[in-house]
Amino acid sequence: MDFLFPVAYAQEPGQPSLAFNLVLFGGMFLLFWLLILRPQSKRAKEHKELITSIGKGDEVLTSGGLLGKVLRVDEDYLALEVGVGAEVKMQKAAIAAVLPKGTLAKI
Repeated sequence: MDFLFPVAYAQEPGQPSLAFNLVLFGGMFLLFWLLILRPQSKRAKEHKELITSIGKGDEVLTSGGLLGKVLRVDEDYLALEVGVGAEVKMQKAAIAAVLPKGTLAKI
């Protein structure tokens, strides 16, 4: 019966090599960096560039969904006109997007 099914004899358990472990952890770190860290830092850089480019008269969308026109810009804060005579002061970091000119007039 041994000719149909070979007999599996018990063997000594082998230890994984140090080089294999280093390659495995290095590969996991590389994958983590490519999938998570790199895209997040790229988005943060783009958002910082967006915030520094905001000027008076720009039409913006906030992260809370508020649309408005920029009246004044300070170092960390800005004033938005959200309606006729209605002004809101907020942090620059709350700006999600700069809209094309004339967007508020269409709404």
